[in-house]
Amino acid sequence: GSHDTMSFCLDINSPIVESVPGILKIVDRIIPCVTRPMILKWSRTQEDSIVAQLEAGIRYFDLRIARKKNDTSNNLYFVHGIYTIVTVQKALEDFAQWLETYPKEAVILACSHFEGLTEDLHNHLIWSLKIIFGSKLCPNTEIVTLRNLWKLGYQVIVSYDDPAAEKHQDLWSGIPYWWANRVDPEVLVEYLEYKKQGGRPGGFFVAGLNLTAETAYIISHLSESLKKLALQSYPYLMNWVQKQSPGPSKQCLNIIAGDFIRSENFVSEVIALNKKLRRTNTGIH
Repeated sequence: GSHDTMSFCLDINSPIVESVPGILKIVDRIIPCVTRPMILKWSRTQEDSIVAQLEAGIRYFDLRIARKKNDTSNNLYFVHGIYTIVTVQKALEDFAQWLETYPKEAVILACSHFEGLTEDLHNHLIWSLKIIFGSKLCPNTEIVTLRNLWKLGYQVIVSYDDPAAEKHQDLWSGIPYWWANRVDPEVLVEYLEYKKQGGRPGGFFVAGLNLTAETAYIISHLSESLKKLALQSYPYLMNWVQKQSPGPSKQCLNIIAGDFIRSENFVSEVIALNKKLRRTNTGIH
């Protein structure tokens, strides 16, 4: 999976989202030439387009959706500190076009946050999802195996983390995301190990390898960036990933999401974990 999938196309000239700390918004009004580059380098978690991420092997996409303040249109954007250039409509169409080319591929689109969305905008977005993906949408009553998806022609699981999804059978509820909210990779791993002790959820769930820097840390490390932080931590984090296992057992993982998904063979290492599951299912040890 890719954490904050759409941050590759953040718009440095867009408004700052309402959820950003107040002090940052105040400073931005005074010296945007300083704050905007800083926000961008600490908000960007991906550098690859949707198609490039799909081609790399990403199948879970973290889509944080918002409406720009004072925007009177139905346009929605993705958000991480600031808004994206690409609209939600365009991104969904890109997914649909790629899936047309590869009918045996399936993706999970985890839609969340929904900052500024009214009931009407939720309805508009849900209607757009149904129009764009149509019969490719896998209903939440379905048993999800690749063989079953291929048989029935389903390619898209939409996780919609809002009560607006409850009356729509072709939308799934929000997928739990294990987020440490820490800047230290060792603390992140400790958190994930702690979560594992409680046992895996019954359905899909995500172990997030993403580090999080608070405002105070960013201000005291102005010469750094989230990318630099992530790349420094990846050898340690991937060493942990290699020791994990998929499957139904209590401490097994499901989806693993990360930043800058081409780093440290992230995708290939996560996919390789499935070989452990295959050996178990065939009785090979």
